[in-house]
Amino acid sequence: MTEPERSVTLTLSSDEALVLFAFVQRFSDTDRLAIDDQAEQRALWNLCCILEKSGVPFQGTYQEALLAARERLRDAP
Repeated sequence: MTEPERSVTLTLSSDEALVLFAFVQRFSDTDRLAIDDQAEQRALWNLCCILEKSGVPFQGTYQEALLAARERLRDAP
């Protein structure tokens, strides 16, 4: 049985949102995932903390939940 879709709401500062948007957009454009500025590293650390505090819900073990989530997010073959 697949886990029902749930929402998680995150709150970012406008600076965090802009820096993360630029980071993700650059990756989308270049397929290159690299920190180009220390602010990107800080924004990613902050995002990790926000996600950790959000108590992302999952069933089973973390590893099982992660594998299942990855499977649901992949493009169909």
